[in-house]
Amino acid sequence: MKETAYNPQFSRRKFISSLGCLTIGFSLTKPIWAEAGDPMLEETLPGSLRRQPRVDAWLEVLADGRLRVLTGKMELGQGIRTAIAQVAAEELDLDLDQAEVHLAETERTPNEGYTAGSGSMENSAMSVRYAAAYARQQLLDLAAQRLKTTPEQLTMANGKIGLKGQKQTLTFAQLLNGAQLEGEVKLPVKLKSPATYRYVGKAIPRTDIAKMVRAEAMYVQDIRLPGMVHARVIRPPSYQARLQSFDEKGFAEKVPGLMKTVVNGTFLAVVAADEYQAIRAREVARQYARWTDSPAALPEGEDLEAHIKKLPVRSQKVKEQGTLDGFDQTGGQVVKTSYFKPYQMHGSIGPSCGVALYQEGTLHVWSHSQGIYPFRDALAKMLDMAPEKVHVTGVPGSGCYGHNGADDAATDAALVAMALPGTPVRLQWMREDEHAWEPYGSAMCMEVEARLDAKGKISHWRYNVWSDSHSSRPGGNPGNLLAAWHLPKPFTQPAMGYFGGGFRNSEPYYDIPNQRIDTHAFEGPLRVSSLRSLGAYANIFALESFMDELAEKAQKDPIAFRLAHSTDERAISVIQKLQQMIQKEKVGKNEGIGVAFARYKNVASYCAVAAKVTVDKNSGAVKVLRMWAALDAGEVINLDGIINQTEGCLIQAASWTLKEEVGFDKQHISTRDWTSYPILRYSDVPTVEVAVISHPELDPLGAGEAAQVPTAAAIGNAIYRACGKRIRRLPVDAKEVMG
Repeated sequence: MKETAYNPQFSRRKFISSLGCLTIGFSLTKPIWAEAGDPMLEETLPGSLRRQPRVDAWLEVLADGRLRVLTGKMELGQGIRTAIAQVAAEELDLDLDQAEVHLAETERTPNEGYTAGSGSMENSAMSVRYAAAYARQQLLDLAAQRLKTTPEQLTMANGKIGLKGQKQTLTFAQLLNGAQLEGEVKLPVKLKSPATYRYVGKAIPRTDIAKMVRAEAMYVQDIRLPGMVHARVIRPPSYQARLQSFDEKGFAEKVPGLMKTVVNGTFLAVVAADEYQAIRAREVARQYARWTDSPAALPEGEDLEAHIKKLPVRSQKVKEQGTLDGFDQTGGQVVKTSYFKPYQMHGSIGPSCGVALYQEGTLHVWSHSQGIYPFRDALAKMLDMAPEKVHVTGVPGSGCYGHNGADDAATDAALVAMALPGTPVRLQWMREDEHAWEPYGSAMCMEVEARLDAKGKISHWRYNVWSDSHSSRPGGNPGNLLAAWHLPKPFTQPAMGYFGGGFRNSEPYYDIPNQRIDTHAFEGPLRVSSLRSLGAYANIFALESFMDELAEKAQKDPIAFRLAHSTDERAISVIQKLQQMIQKEKVGKNEGIGVAFARYKNVASYCAVAAKVTVDKNSGAVKVLRMWAALDAGEVINLDGIINQTEGCLIQAASWTLKEEVGFDKQHISTRDWTSYPILRYSDVPTVEVAVISHPELDPLGAGEAAQVPTAAAIGNAIYRACGKRIRRLPVDAKEVMG
């Protein structure tokens, strides 16, 4: 398949016309969250197609007969370009290289909100499948009229339609004769049989991997526009500090090559023609800036778990089933403990970057934002511009695992571009900007209590979780943009963003008759938002570590104990598959294998994970030697993509579990580089093995975060088997392992 690449040498209009696109315009400017109350057109239309039913919102036939597929989703490493090209080519009998995929761009692609929650396949790819199937029928009907026959007498292959047994064919473009596919996709839609698939379900290599290997320009960080200048932002030393003064004249005298200094309230940026000059200017600018003192606002030296539990909370009952009155009855045993996960960062390898150009009253922004439409609307409000005057193009960024600094860096670039009309501005964060200012995954505390009956089955379960928000994405609100806090009339961040991620996977996916789940939302001391899998990682760390503790109390095998509490056949299948994968694995001295299971969000992919570790009892050092994952993500679209995603989940979650924790003193974030915030090194990466159970008869469930969730518990349980030390706080502390 081909990709629609950004090309900064071309304007958007030139870019479209150069490919001979026959586009019929459509309006997609209404924010998706504003449509939340709109009635669905068809209950069974898939995903985003319910709100964007026009076929030309998803597909364009090009003048050369190829197909351009439009998706409102971003490429975040999930391989969406390849997967979407697969389903489109499948339904329209195209060769894979005849389908090119255009990623998120405002007023060009459907408004699909955010690329999040492992929902790209469910929402976008399935929308494309139905739109392509509808287009297939449209094209066959059109050809039948032209050839004076019936659709049943026609063949379709490689973008051409002809009569059976005859050589003469018409391309899609010839059939449309300068027009474009139109109309709304409505049920019934005739989909192709999975038995006839050429691409779906196969392991199709992602084309962007080859580009990565060849170091070709593909990320937003790689954009170079004619006449482009480079900018750097100088952040306050702490969350609360404000710019008191800046000696602009004295600074300018010290920096040859300086093009401009942008001072806008507490927002401070420098611009130079050369990137290195901009970096040097940033360093010098620090000497000429004076900031207000910062109050001691961060809980340095306190036990963070205890600190969090002292904060004011808004409590919510998530689930109540049966009764907990029997907790104290005789004939069983009660087990109670707590777990903790610290603040963790996205740790994007490529620091966030944005490119912006303000020209002829329109602001053009290139960003690796997860949601170009909600970002556009927040940016427009911040700048007091009409949304249609802000044009955002999504470009992949290096290392996107949720809401990192992407929107903020693009906002910084936009502010500088507004001060330099007609000049494209590239603004990339420095490493310390990324580490100190990105929104982190929230710290969380989990308390869990359960009662085992006389037969060793769980009869009662009580769970409490403390968490901050798990999303402060722009969402059309400028208060969620970092630079908006620093303007002369600052915007205030909303008090609490999306909290649902805090209790994601807090309910055990097991058969437990009596249970209650309560959550306690606090507003903590650090900036937070969405980090891959949200709160599911911490909740399953607690639940699945505790399941092992209960299995030991019940004197049961951990896998058998889980199976004894499972009723969902697909859950049982992945646990049993994992059991097969590890049954012949041997363990040596100071080694152990641990397992864990979760169904992501309790409604998405099933995943069971095993980890094999070795523990150095003298140093407490833990090394993960091997990891296994058994996954059921429903229908497999791209097997290679699912395996890649799962492998990445295992390794990243292993890094979180063993090494990652945001540090701070009383005023500042102290983990501002890779030394103070270490991640798993290549030499530490374990061997990984993934088994995928395919269900082509079912809907795809998405696999981008499923294996992230059980990994911490699998490692913790493995450590217990290796050395007898139970891990209840993350990251794993060598002193606790030794002690």
